[in-house]
Amino acid sequence: MRAGEILGLTWDQVDMRRSMASVSADRAKSGRARAVPLNDDAMDVLYRRRGQRHELVFTRNSGRVITQPDHRTFRAACKAAGLVGFRFHDLRHTWASWHVQAGTPLFALKELGGWETLEMVKKYAHLGAEHLSGYVNNVTFTAQSAQKQKAAPVGERLSA
Repeated sequence: MRAGEILGLTWDQVDMRRSMASVSADRAKSGRARAVPLNDDAMDVLYRRRGQRHELVFTRNSGRVITQPDHRTFRAACKAAGLVGFRFHDLRHTWASWHVQAGTPLFALKELGGWETLEMVKKYAHLGAEHLSGYVNNVTFTAQSAQKQKAAPVGERLSA
C-alpha cells in the first residue's frame, strides 16, 4: 500500500478474519477501490494495534491523525540499517523487486500493488542483473553443439 493508503486506513476497512484490507476509492491513487491481501507480518502489526479506540488504524500515541510518515524516525532507522538516500516510497520499489525475485507473476504483482499497467509494475520492480544469473547457462554454444550431436544420425556424429 502507498503511504496515504496506509495512514488513511480505518478499522472498518480491515477484515482480520480474511487477512484483507480495502483501499477506498478516495484514498487510492488510481481513484478505484481495491482489496489488499495482507501477509503475516502485516497481520502481526494489526493484531498489536487492534485494541486502540481510534477510527484510524495508525495514529500518534495521543490519537492524533498521521498525515505523513515520520521522516525523523524513518531516517534514524535507515541510518541504523546503513541505508543512504533511502526514502519511504522506496519501500514500495523494494517490495515489488523482492516479489519478482521470489517468482511472483507480474500480473499478480500488478494486482497486489494496485498498479494500472504492467509497464508501471516493471518500473517499480526494477532489478539488478543478479536475478538473471540462474538463466545464463540455459543456452550456450556448448549446450547447442551437444544437442546437435545427440540429434544427428550416428554416422554424422562420428565424423564431427
